[in-house]
Amino acid sequence: MNHIETLSRYTANFVDELTKSGVTDVVISPGSRSTPLALTFTEHSSIKEWVIIDERSAAFFAMGIAKQTNRPVALICTSGTAAANYFPAIVEAHYSRVPLIVLTADRPHELRDVGAPQAIEQIKLYGDYVKWFHEMALPEGTPEMLGYARNKAARAVYMAREGNPGPVHLNFPFREPLNPDFSLRKLWESPATEQQTQSVNPVFDGKKRLAAQHVQQLVKVLGEGQKGVIVCGPQTDPDFASAVTELAHIWGLPVLADPLSQVRTGSHHKDQVIESYDAFLRNKSIREQLKPDYIIRFGAMPVSKAYLFYVKENKDSKQYLVENYTGYREPTGNITEFIFADPVMLCEDLIAESAAFDVDAGWLNRWQEMNRISKKHLLSGTETAIKEGEVVRGLCDVIPEDSTLYVGNSMAIRDVDSFLMTTPKNISILANRGANGIDGLVSSGIGAATTGKLVTLLLGDLSFFHDMNGLLAAKHYKLNITILLVNNNGGGIFSFLPQSNDNKHFEALFGTPVDIEFEKAITMYGGKYALATTEDHLKELLYTSYQHEGLSVIEVKTDRNENVEWHRAKWHAIEKEILQEGD
Repeated sequence: MNHIETLSRYTANFVDELTKSGVTDVVISPGSRSTPLALTFTEHSSIKEWVIIDERSAAFFAMGIAKQTNRPVALICTSGTAAANYFPAIVEAHYSRVPLIVLTADRPHELRDVGAPQAIEQIKLYGDYVKWFHEMALPEGTPEMLGYARNKAARAVYMAREGNPGPVHLNFPFREPLNPDFSLRKLWESPATEQQTQSVNPVFDGKKRLAAQHVQQLVKVLGEGQKGVIVCGPQTDPDFASAVTELAHIWGLPVLADPLSQVRTGSHHKDQVIESYDAFLRNKSIREQLKPDYIIRFGAMPVSKAYLFYVKENKDSKQYLVENYTGYREPTGNITEFIFADPVMLCEDLIAESAAFDVDAGWLNRWQEMNRISKKHLLSGTETAIKEGEVVRGLCDVIPEDSTLYVGNSMAIRDVDSFLMTTPKNISILANRGANGIDGLVSSGIGAATTGKLVTLLLGDLSFFHDMNGLLAAKHYKLNITILLVNNNGGGIFSFLPQSNDNKHFEALFGTPVDIEFEKAITMYGGKYALATTEDHLKELLYTSYQHEGLSVIEVKTDRNENVEWHRAKWHAIEKEILQEGD
């Protein structure tokens, strides 16, 4: 078997096995050394390939696909700094638990550390940010080595998905020549069996469930408290919302639902869902009125900083953290009991085991009344010049059923936390909240749009500026996406922080205005641009954008200082009415 046939069969067996293990999408960053992988993926009938030139954009684009589909996505680049440009997205995928299969091409061993061009140290390049690393053997064509290629492909998919999902990294050394021969007979067939239809290593992986005695013990302990709180942090399980709200109904407890918990949207009952806790928990006196006996949190830490204060001030309350699999996402340092079990099954088991709880009759009512007052103020009033909270209010009114809202970090996610109220609409809400960065958000949102599901991307001007390269994918693949760009000419979140008091250095170091006319960039990428001036005007433009195919960008220009004052006035009115009612 000559070099070309060896290279072709080795790579084809690896790629074919990925597809049999469930991979359907690959994102390719063009380059020379990755030619065997890029061409082989493109030739395979079961793979949809996406070619994204900018590696940083490509990696975040792949993450958007993986988030939207809940499936591993393969990612290919050539050797050298191309692989390094994947790093930010790999860090985000690690912390947000997104399955990526990163395939980096490399120089063969004899060209490493000798001054050869485009050769860097790629062994364990991503360190502990990947769940598994493997340096692939140089291609060989024996049945044993073709089986090896399939085994590593199957393992890569399994490792990316098992337990807490995340990225894995395989490094491929390739010698020239690099072009495979796709005319070879039986190229895609396994050496073990010619009619292989499933993975060489099929996996049956079950969900974790607490033993009956542990459920009984938990119910007994919780039954001793009369004032409990259920907290739902970011998660994506579509069955969780119904299960947790049913548990809350049986136990008579408030549910503090982060917008990324998927509990605020959908057809389940929401009478006990508290959306506006961030607004009223900002006040210390109000927090003191709501001292809990216990807190049960499902999933990651919520966005709300006010909630963080609430938890830290109640260190003596019993605290439980429910996670699907092992992990440590508890930044408060409080004494916490960890429950590693499937959240839906845990809710079902707790309901089945529960007798009538002796709860404080007024506990849930107090939370609901504070929530009612907060919502009244947050949703009231119409400004002549649109404010950032109104942007989210208007968006929530018109965003279509069965669509996705992809939310940027900094002010965007915080305004969604404040102004996205419960709705029967089936809206999935995604965000890159692993490392909370503002890079790659355009690419991730556009990646989420590849499934054909309508996507609205909400983000600020600095996030948009950071990733304008991502717009090329929408243009190239004619993807349908509406981007709602909130432009306050800088880092609006810093205006809420103590740094804003430094008049000498604030604008240069924190405000960072870019003074860019984004319309020109949007037009360059073939997008349709509009500028919204009021909340009603925004609704009209959004509705129109959802009828338009391709890229639509609606810009809203706001003033950072006015935005701060507007938010603080809302919070002050909420605090004042709640505290007066408590007197």
